[in-house]
Amino acid sequence: MSKIYTKTGDKGQTSILGGKRLSKDNLKIEAYGTVDEINSHVGLLRDNSNNEEIKTWLLEIQNNLFICQTNLALDPEAKLQNIPEIKEEDIKKLEKWIDNMDKDLPPLSSFILPGGHPLSSFCHIARTICRRAERDIIRYINSDRAYGNVPMVIKYINRLSDFLFTLARYFNKINDTKDIPWEKR
Repeated sequence: MSKIYTKTGDKGQTSILGGKRLSKDNLKIEAYGTVDEINSHVGLLRDNSNNEEIKTWLLEIQNNLFICQTNLALDPEAKLQNIPEIKEEDIKKLEKWIDNMDKDLPPLSSFILPGGHPLSSFCHIARTICRRAERDIIRYINSDRAYGNVPMVIKYINRLSDFLFTLARYFNKINDTKDIPWEKR
């Protein structure tokens, strides 16, 4: 890319992987755009964390989110080769990280409100965007045909929201901040 602007999207269309052009309000574009939004928030988390292990996890997650976007942006009729895919081991890694953090956290006895430490709040924002991405991906699949690695993308995004919830609680713990229980009225 020699220039960041191409002017090809000035009329409301964009190219997907394989060259096909779609309207920018297409559900496919919405789905991978929301994953891009998660990626930006995960970058914010990484930039604000002082924990090197967590920063390494978050960098790996950002790379996997790019893989998710690639799989969502793919034209099903294009015969592209060597497209990276989310694998079961990527999901297992998220589960391992969740379990590692969870063993140091007190059990939940009620719902908790988003917040506590600012890093926890950033996690909750990313988590809610993750849930929206999941809905956007499902809406896209239901409007079109499911193909390729998209089912693994859904699984990864679902597990990532669990990871982000646990990370929010973990950031509260390591920063001596308590989770805020929801109070029924």
